Amino acid sequence: MPYNLVVNGQPVTVDVPAETPLLWVIRDILDLKGTKYGCGMALCGCCTVHINGQATRACTTAISSVADQHITTLEGLSEDGTHPVQLAWEEMDVPQCGYCQAGQIMSAAALLAKHPHPTDAEIDAAMDGNICRCGTYLRIRKAIHRAAEIHAKQQSAQPTDADLSRSVEA
Repeated sequence: MPYNLVVNGQPVTVDVPAETPLLWVIRDILDLKGTKYGCGMALCGCCTVHINGQATRACTTAISSVADQHITTLEGLSEDGTHPVQLAWEEMDVPQCGYCQAGQIMSAAALLAKHPHPTDAEIDAAMDGNICRCGTYLRIRKAIHRAAEIHAKQQSAQPTDADLSRSVEA
């Protein structure tokens, strides 16, 4: 059956059985390989994507449940790798093996969208269930705090509507 989705800002139609996991649509049909398969039971977080801005495990999400939804994968987080979380991940040298990092990044980005300056407790709660076999949890937490700082700097560097109005008047 055909399903319409918006993936990384682009409308797509996929023709798959209703129970097909979103993960396989993303990886095998749309050829977006950033989203990883980990456990297949929504326990490890490797397959985390955003559905309408919510961090969601793609391995257990049936395609039929996300028809007409907006889905963001790691590839859609930013076109050039300059999302604050991506920048912080590099700066803080978070990955060790790297396998879980796409899911970690997507969970962190969803957290920062809701809580621009999260506490350690908010970070721990949001990242709970994202498993890193290499144990880089302390670097992950530091990187999320750093991403919040980067985001704040990016926001303060962007002109406001009032700034734009003044420049038009000048």
